[in-house]
Amino acid sequence: MGVVITKALILIAMVACLTSDVHAIFGRAIIYSPLYAPSRCYGSRNRGVMVAKAHGSLFEYGRACGWKYRVRCISATNKAIRDACTGKSVDVTIVDRWEDCGANVLELSQEAFATIARPALGRVNVEYEQI
Repeated sequence: MGVVITKALILIAMVACLTSDVHAIFGRAIIYSPLYAPSRCYGSRNRGVMVAKAHGSLFEYGRACGWKYRVRCISATNKAIRDACTGKSVDVTIVDRWEDCGANVLELSQEAFATIARPALGRVNVEYEQI
């Protein structure tokens, strides 16, 4: 009887892991240059260099201030460029809203962008999720 219960619990745990609520957002990342402060979220307080600006709907009128996202480059915006991504991901903190971007676009600091892609490209396709 104990073996059956153990197997059932393992099966339930496996199903729970496979039905995660985490969903990646596919979009673009664009590079932005220092100065990173002042920011809309933190004023003149420095939040480091692994920061990002979020598009309007993600920013949610400032509600996203301080939210952290894990960002991973998936390709160059020009599909002919094969070595755009470093294969790494980067964790960034939302510090501001980016006024000029469309939906699902993050503007990453130079340092954050360089972690995931070649900075000279300036723009790459990414996936990101809140952590």
